[in-house]
Amino acid sequence: MRYISTRGGIAPLPFQDALMMGLARDGGLLVPERLPSVSEATLEQWQRFGYQQLALELLSLFIDDIGRQTLNELIESAYAHFDHPQVTPMRRQGELFILELFHGPTLAFKDVALQLLGNLFTHVLGQRGGCMNILGATSGDTGSAAIAGVRGKPGINIFILHPHGRTSPLQALQMTTVLDKNVFNIAVRGSFDDAQAIVKTLFNDLAFRDRYCLGAVNSINWARILAQVVYYVFSYLKLRGLGHRSVDFAVPTGNFGDIFAGFVAKNLLPRGCIQRLILATNANDILTRFVKRGDYSRSQVIPTSSPSMDIQIASNFERYLYYLHDGDSAALRADMEQFAQSGCLDLSRFRARTAEDFRSHSVSEDETIATISEFYQKHAYLLDPHTAVGVRAAMACREERPVICLATAHPAKFGASVQKAIGREAPIPPQLAELAHRESRCEVLDADVEAVRNFVVAHALQKPGS
Repeated sequence: MRYISTRGGIAPLPFQDALMMGLARDGGLLVPERLPSVSEATLEQWQRFGYQQLALELLSLFIDDIGRQTLNELIESAYAHFDHPQVTPMRRQGELFILELFHGPTLAFKDVALQLLGNLFTHVLGQRGGCMNILGATSGDTGSAAIAGVRGKPGINIFILHPHGRTSPLQALQMTTVLDKNVFNIAVRGSFDDAQAIVKTLFNDLAFRDRYCLGAVNSINWARILAQVVYYVFSYLKLRGLGHRSVDFAVPTGNFGDIFAGFVAKNLLPRGCIQRLILATNANDILTRFVKRGDYSRSQVIPTSSPSMDIQIASNFERYLYYLHDGDSAALRADMEQFAQSGCLDLSRFRARTAEDFRSHSVSEDETIATISEFYQKHAYLLDPHTAVGVRAAMACREERPVICLATAHPAKFGASVQKAIGREAPIPPQLAELAHRESRCEVLDADVEAVRNFVVAHALQKPGS
């Protein structure tokens, strides 16, 4: 399997090179040369597998330059510290199935990918030598999960940007209380989109990128997407075993990464297994406007109780647009250049094709809190605000098929919202409760490329001789 850029400016790469490149050197995003597919017979075989064994089989379709035994060891190690034997268990709650993705070390869905990504980075650096300076931006959970994946690992420093004061307090503490020498937290005075723009600018400075061996952990890194495909297939197979041959997924999203993994899974499985992906947004509804009207236009970021979705420029949307253009990189480049200049795209010509993949619904703040309250009263089950957005969208868009709702974070990470909804905070797991008593470390900077560049230069690992 080889990987190419959505913008067509690089030669095809094997997986390990794609992993280490992260953002393509032409500014695009890496995708497989082709999306593999599996047969009904293969699904029958996979249905007997546990999570780790399924991950090995599925990832092997996309990774052919890491030995099977080594890949298995990396997978087993990645999920050894999850607190549920199924890694991503699913629970039926009334009319919906809730896929719990928060059983990893930082209690968020990002752990599923980033525990594996950290192992992959360490493996490749061990084979090739050298060092890596990971640079990423987070709207909430990516940062803590990325830090947990690489903290203390030799040959890696990690720099994570988050919007100052715009994550939940617990999200911030999960990052800033990690004091390992290779961990650097930067709070930027601005939005997540500001932080993400800084990261992309530095990655597109190829001389800087090469000198400081920058690596990506955001979902711009293809390996992040790939690891998340597994839980779509795993949960589908659980319902298939109960006699459901076709399902929908409801996905709270802002950056289009998690739901793009669902798009890959939809195309991997036989036609009709995953019928629709229900794209759930909060008040920052650029993706809902795209699905419903073909209007992909940037506006101001609105702070909400689901901060990981407070995004107006969805980084992974470029990957989906590449497939809408049937792999025409020139057309894709033209669209991305227009969006960079004007902040808007009219994609209404793709509405019929988009409707084959997605339904979408935008959920207000009042609806989010009401959903947490109503779901708890009805099922005695607590949702975090992001999951509540997904559940509300699922109820608005569901048809006759079962709907699997992705539960992306533990509700205790958003205590204020839960308290507003049910009159008390969610019980706080011990690993979160102790954070308030720990020492923290964070650099607060303006949302300025040069300020961040200078901080990275001052603290980065460097290749010998550079």
